[in-house]
Amino acid sequence: MKVGGCKRIERVKKSKMTSILWRFWPAVILVMLPLAQAAEEESLLQESWNDFWLFRFFLNISGYATIIIPGYLLIQYYKRKNYLETGRGICFPTIKSCVFGSETKSGLQEEVSTTSRNEATVASSSSAKQFAKLLVCAFGLQASYLTWGVLQERVMTQTYGTADTELGEKFKDSQFLVFMNRILALTVAGVYCALTKQPRHGVPMYKYSFASLSNILSSWCQYEALKFISFPTQVLAKASKVIPVMLMGKIVSRKSYEYWEYFTAVLISVGVSMFLLSSTTNKHPSTVTTFSGVVILAGYIVFDSFTSNWQDNLFKYKMSSVQMMFGVNLFSCLFTVGSLLEQGAFLESLKFMSRHSEFAFHAVLLSVCSACGQLFIFYTIGQFGAAAFTIIMTLRQAFAILLSCFVYGHAVTIVGGLGIAVVFLALLLRVYARSRMKRRSKKATLIPAPVEKV
Repeated sequence: MKVGGCKRIERVKKSKMTSILWRFWPAVILVMLPLAQAAEEESLLQESWNDFWLFRFFLNISGYATIIIPGYLLIQYYKRKNYLETGRGICFPTIKSCVFGSETKSGLQEEVSTTSRNEATVASSSSAKQFAKLLVCAFGLQASYLTWGVLQERVMTQTYGTADTELGEKFKDSQFLVFMNRILALTVAGVYCALTKQPRHGVPMYKYSFASLSNILSSWCQYEALKFISFPTQVLAKASKVIPVMLMGKIVSRKSYEYWEYFTAVLISVGVSMFLLSSTTNKHPSTVTTFSGVVILAGYIVFDSFTSNWQDNLFKYKMSSVQMMFGVNLFSCLFTVGSLLEQGAFLESLKFMSRHSEFAFHAVLLSVCSACGQLFIFYTIGQFGAAAFTIIMTLRQAFAILLSCFVYGHAVTIVGGLGIAVVFLALLLRVYARSRMKRRSKKATLIPAPVEKV
């Protein structure tokens, strides 16, 4: 009876997950369909339909579908066949890991014990040593992601091979850059998992594919948006993703939020609106391209919000952050390389690299910065907690805007500067309020409950 009850509960959970996904993807499609009219106007500004972002978006989606649909049919086949009980042979462990996993969610206690061990380590070590570690983490995060931001803007907005007699050419395939980032991150995560002790893996591997797909699409939107908007606008939009993350938390994870979270979300939206309304648009040829940039940014925020909430659900299983990094990047590499090969874009991108050694250096350095940044994220959160990490990354976003304005000459008005200040003030308020809430909850747990005398 217990086994049957567990299977029924698992079926209910899976049906809930499926219903959430079916509610999410139609909404994205409905957002994209009205852009057909804008597509006709914008195609006049592009060299051909192959360079138009909406066409490439659906082309990439069709490439991913050629992998997702057969995979889905195979998973359903093995589940209907009851392969977990009837399967045998060399492939059984691989299929079991990919389709069924061990379905254990006992990682929470281990995570708590790991956190307490980290806190004990921090408390026992000297404050000078901890401060030095914090400086190293802050420097590593700032160096990795500031370099990554400058290179990202360089690769997507500037030409390569420019000379007195030649105009040069721009690199156009954002998906290849996503693949470059993911393949190196996969290698780093794989080596780290092989050299260090990791918890026993429990989640079915195919569940990483949902976060992987949304992560690919968010990264693609992030690169593609720079063709239409400035880097400071993109950074501010990323800072404002708190709002859709909260909405996705309500839909996907059924989370509830405090009043101060709603207040800071409103502040962020006000600051972003101030910046966007005051920004000059001289560098953009028309309002259509600006509209495209806003739509692509909205896509980035929606996909990224889904990724973080889906990963939160996956962490209920027994796994480490590096295992999550490995699983998501594994499917990301599979999806992107499949789509690139089907489109013939993989060879074209390699030819572009061979023609322009400077681009090859930038693409590799971009991937190195992304992979190193992820490792610094895991180490910083493990050593100093999420609050310290959030403060460092908030400051990084402010520095990224200043650096971009300095290097590439973006103009920011007084009202736009005030909008930026409002956004980062709201982000720091969120960090402060969250740390206060954590302190109160810790004090509440330390106060012993009154003992009733019998």
